[in-house]
Amino acid sequence: MSGAEDRPDNPYVTDPPTEFDPVEELDEDAAREQAAQLREAVRYHDYRYYVQNDPVVGDRTYDALFARLETLETEFDIQTEDSPTRRVGGEPLDELETVSHVAPMRSIDQSGEADEVREFDRRVREGLADADWMGELRYVCEPKFDGLSVEVVYEDGRFERAATRGDGEEGEDVTENVRTIGAVPQRLRGDHPERLVVRGEVYMPKAAFREHNRERVERGQEPFANPRNAAAGTLRQLDPSVTAERPLSVFFFGVLAASERADTHRAELRQFPAWGLPVAEDITTADDIEAAIDYRDDLLARRDELDYEIDGVVVKVDDHEARDLLGTTARAPRWAFAYKFPARKEVTRVTDIVVQVGRTGRLTPVALLDPVEVGGVTVSRASLHNPAEIAELNVAVGDTVRVKRAGDVIPDVEEVVEDHADGSFEFPDRCPVCESPVERDGPLAYCTGGLACPAQLERAIEHYASRAGLDIDGLGPERIEQLLDAGVIEELPDLYTLEREALTELEGWGEQSAANLLAELDAAREPPLDDFLAAIGVPEVGPTTASALARTFGDLDSVLAASEADLREVDDVGEVVAREIRGFFDSERNRAVVERLREEGVDPQPVETETGDELDGLTFVFTGSLDGYTRSEAQDLVEAHGGSATSSVSANTDFLVVGENPGTTKREDAEAAGVLTLTEAEFEAELAERGVPV
Repeated sequence: MSGAEDRPDNPYVTDPPTEFDPVEELDEDAAREQAAQLREAVRYHDYRYYVQNDPVVGDRTYDALFARLETLETEFDIQTEDSPTRRVGGEPLDELETVSHVAPMRSIDQSGEADEVREFDRRVREGLADADWMGELRYVCEPKFDGLSVEVVYEDGRFERAATRGDGEEGEDVTENVRTIGAVPQRLRGDHPERLVVRGEVYMPKAAFREHNRERVERGQEPFANPRNAAAGTLRQLDPSVTAERPLSVFFFGVLAASERADTHRAELRQFPAWGLPVAEDITTADDIEAAIDYRDDLLARRDELDYEIDGVVVKVDDHEARDLLGTTARAPRWAFAYKFPARKEVTRVTDIVVQVGRTGRLTPVALLDPVEVGGVTVSRASLHNPAEIAELNVAVGDTVRVKRAGDVIPDVEEVVEDHADGSFEFPDRCPVCESPVERDGPLAYCTGGLACPAQLERAIEHYASRAGLDIDGLGPERIEQLLDAGVIEELPDLYTLEREALTELEGWGEQSAANLLAELDAAREPPLDDFLAAIGVPEVGPTTASALARTFGDLDSVLAASEADLREVDDVGEVVAREIRGFFDSERNRAVVERLREEGVDPQPVETETGDELDGLTFVFTGSLDGYTRSEAQDLVEAHGGSATSSVSANTDFLVVGENPGTTKREDAEAAGVLTLTEAEFEAELAERGVPV
């Protein structure tokens, strides 16, 4: 079904404009008529784009039609339940509710061994023979999509509900999020069943995933490990407007329930496009299991050419009567089997190299990779550290590289295995975000734009609001990006001038979310001095050093006035750190930000003085995560009772407290220096023995 025979008799399909007459010239009846035609046109163009992969208009024309429909529905209050404009996302949700599936969404037995697939075929044939089935056995072979499985319910052709697989019997209600996915029709086309419940896989196309990860890295955010994580994380967002902004798509691959059904699975799949439901092209039938195995091997060889991630193939009995005779086990159908691909390991392809701008302006090159398993963890990026590292490796986009996990944590490009690129990567001489000149400092490179650089400003605000700063929950990275893009804030102190009306005009903000953020910001006007010093982004000043500065100088003015010599007298502050602190506060730009914050009512409060001297003269260092305390809380406890908490082990350290997943460096340093190591329980026992309440 395509071409002229399927094209609606609609001017916005046959001759779509990119400009429209003013809305003020329409009355409500004319607006309703035009909106109805626009909805039909947008649905048609969605169908041509997502299902037929053959668009007949460009993005600019489509965007103009969609924008006009949004304008009409807003101005005349005429939005319908199944309007395409509902894809932009509604009000944020408090939580995802749990709903029961119309039919069970079972998992599938699987293996990476061909003999196990042949054993599946043997069981199928024996089962059908025992049931005296006289039909001809045929398999349908499909890609095994590496996304998130969903149930989508249509009633009378209208999108009604969507839910994740969950435990197979119940799943999370993700209706509003799935509604934002352009490939999911709000209304079915053609001669469809009165009730239709289909199973699909939500995924992020690989090209869109790479671009989305590139944007995240450039903004200083953690990229998604792989397209599956990206799809799953996006679909479970509580704010549908966030889902709407991310490039999700979907393939449908089965009927869970319907008021009318075809006799075979393949026949149903052939009907899906006519109803407006996208299906993958790489689906075939096999007359025997060896043909199915060959299909898997062929798809494995072509997997990198596909624009969606797959981790194997699924082999299904085609005939529905045969399926019913075979039945299911408690967890999986007996008529389907997944033949898995081997995991990618260590060697992968560089799909892009991006330069990330950090909070201090440091430019860090990052290699974006085809997802690969390294040490049991799937990674999709690796640090290239600095321009000198790139030159030494001679790595470029398109190269095949070997990846390792440095210290079992941070992925690194270890070497170029195959050089597929025409040339090497040229490190930019201007900031990729603000175009300011790049300044070299030995092997490192820095953007000279300071807080005039949007990336540095965004990172600075993120840090200010993070748990390492003032812990403002309502200001996550995506919210901050939205506020900056909308021009609602232009610098850090503008946070304290935000108004409810400006927030509620933005997508995804309601009265309650706006009120909550303003209340949090108001509560952050009198932060403890140490939290404030850590939040404003002084180089080399983390929670421990900030706490030492606050205890030593008492108030902000004294910190601002301290000389390098004064600073070097502070515990955990050496010559380099003292120079960085003094340089930060000597900067006119940084000083102006601090003074403006104070003008907006931010008044850092002195930290509480010591409550005892039970730990006087003792120095503690912490590594790993503790169960009963955050790292900062443990350090504060030590310091409140006269002890010192430093960030590195030295000959002056008395105890190294070792929590879960500790690093190796501090433990090696402690062993070399003869420092006593304590578990968390031993740490508490030591405090209790010295009279410190725990």
